[in-house]
Amino acid sequence: MAGAQRAFKEKIRATQTLEKVFSAMELIAASRISRAREAAQGSDPYTRVLTQSIAAVAAHAFDHRHPLLNARTDTNRVAVLVVTSDRGMAGAYSASVLREADRLLESLRDEGKEPVLFVSGRRGESYFRFRNVEMVRTWTGHSDNPGVEISDEIARTLLDLFLAPASEGGVAELHVVFTRFVSMVKQVVQVRHMLPMEVVEPEESLVSEDVERDELGDYVPGTMPLYEFEPSARQVFDLLLPMYVNQRIRSVLLMSAASELASRQQAMHSATENAQQLIEDYTRLANNARQAEITTEITEIVSGADALKQD
Repeated sequence: MAGAQRAFKEKIRATQTLEKVFSAMELIAASRISRAREAAQGSDPYTRVLTQSIAAVAAHAFDHRHPLLNARTDTNRVAVLVVTSDRGMAGAYSASVLREADRLLESLRDEGKEPVLFVSGRRGESYFRFRNVEMVRTWTGHSDNPGVEISDEIARTLLDLFLAPASEGGVAELHVVFTRFVSMVKQVVQVRHMLPMEVVEPEESLVSEDVERDELGDYVPGTMPLYEFEPSARQVFDLLLPMYVNQRIRSVLLMSAASELASRQQAMHSATENAQQLIEDYTRLANNARQAEITTEITEIVSGADALKQD
């Protein structure tokens, strides 16, 4: 009995140490999630305005074929960017992304395409290396706090690969697998087809107040404000498209960082509660063992006293 009580006390001390670690990690994630959420959601207005600008320029300069808009037929290579975390202790965050990435890779191979893999995050890198899946390039160390430099490097690498000739390893498409931050309790894994792009129709917000409108107040299709572009609409369009791709990559990394911190906070909160429950269970078992030990000692004393009386 003494050995059982000692074992339970050792388990209690070990679990208490883990509880402190889990609680500290939860506090760290909670302190960083606010800034990460603001960074992820703060990029949306810029992306929206950039999209509207591209649509406005496209309405005036869409008589030419831009390389970022053309569907390539000279190669069947497809680039896939998988965004995971650098560290664990974030629940099923990385596992969900990797599971969706495996489905995408299998689907592309079934279509007769050749996936070219790019990975952000050590978890994804170790996952594909363990399975002997070839990776063209990886980026690590920035998953929960991606800087402008790393996002620019990733965007530049993928853009150069898409614009490269087929003889130099160019790709026909670009897909991105990442986790979109919806709320503190909801993060959704998404697969986005990023290149080649499709220019959206101009939204109503691009239409000025003095354009022609019908009796319901809606603008009449085809009535767009007249813009003047310098040096030319085509050159402005050629400049905006790479900026748009760069911003989308940046937005993906920021969304993934916010999702990782939110998942880690939830996972560490659950781990802390489980550790506390485990400590309570071990304490109860230790008390039962101590009570059983005391009962045994009392029984031995009483039995010994009775034996002395009989003698």
